[in-house]
Amino acid sequence: MKSQRKTVMKYGRKLLQQVQKGIGRASLIGDQAFFSPEQFPWAGEIEKNWKTIREELDVILTHREDLPNFQDISPDQKHLAKGNDWKTFFFFAYGLEAPGNCARAPRTMQLLKTIPGAKTAFFSILSPGMHIPAHRGPYKGVIRYHLGLIVPEPKEQCRIRVADTIAHWEEGKSMFFDDTFEHEVWNETDGQRVVLFMDVLRPLRFPMSMINAFIIKAIAASPFIRDAKKNHEAWEQKMTDLWR
Repeated sequence: MKSQRKTVMKYGRKLLQQVQKGIGRASLIGDQAFFSPEQFPWAGEIEKNWKTIREELDVILTHREDLPNFQDISPDQKHLAKGNDWKTFFFFAYGLEAPGNCARAPRTMQLLKTIPGAKTAFFSILSPGMHIPAHRGPYKGVIRYHLGLIVPEPKEQCRIRVADTIAHWEEGKSMFFDDTFEHEVWNETDGQRVVLFMDVLRPLRFPMSMINAFIIKAIAASPFIRDAKKNHEAWEQKMTDLWR
């Protein structure tokens, strides 16, 4: 498995390096760190229903200590988080659903189904004092989306830097950015920060849109996604027992 993973990483990186620049040139929304929510028409409907999402989140957070850490689901991200400071609640990732979680938050899942090009969706829960170090996402063919659900004050101490710009979340408001730009996150408050975290397809001109669709399918079939699904299935069985 390790040799397979190394092979995928080696040739995957080479392929992505060739594609990344072309994606930037073919982007229908520009090639910058942040994007306006108006460029994604569906965002308004999600914002209008954010309190519905928050209600289901509040129930889930009563089980916070039992939720998996980010690195428990995706060990390849262990350089970004240690301990129990970054909790997750996954709905789906690259075509693989978490049926137990979808049933635990049915109204949220119903809203997620309306979002075109949604590839990954989960609640991202950061503990007080959490810092996610500077890093870059691996692939430019998706755009990162955050919907603020719980944003502690003071806002200056709960922030994200993407490239040279510092931004702050607002409850019920959308944030879109390109995670292939270097970025890092701080929660230096006494409260937890929670966002709905998604990756959605970047709007692209043809033929790059077709190339992007092919690469997304390859990502979905990769050992990284398969391993994450196995890890999550084990956690879901545990949660089924705990939440009866």
